[in-house]
Amino acid sequence: MTRSKADPAAARDALILEIAQRRFFLETLETRHSDRLDFHDVAVWAIRDALAEAYEAGRRAASQS
Repeated sequence: MTRSKADPAAARDALILEIAQRRFFLETLETRHSDRLDFHDVAVWAIRDALAEAYEAGRRAASQS
């Protein structure tokens, strides 16, 4: 996946989507106005792991700048 340095918000959103897809098996983070598509049962350990991954990504990004 290519992350653009020109648009940090787009790069952030792409990384968040990538984590959500990998950890929660979601297709999108867009609202689809359907309970079946917008609400998911997620294990607490999966949430913890996804948050830890996002935290580490932010820590790495901060140390690179």
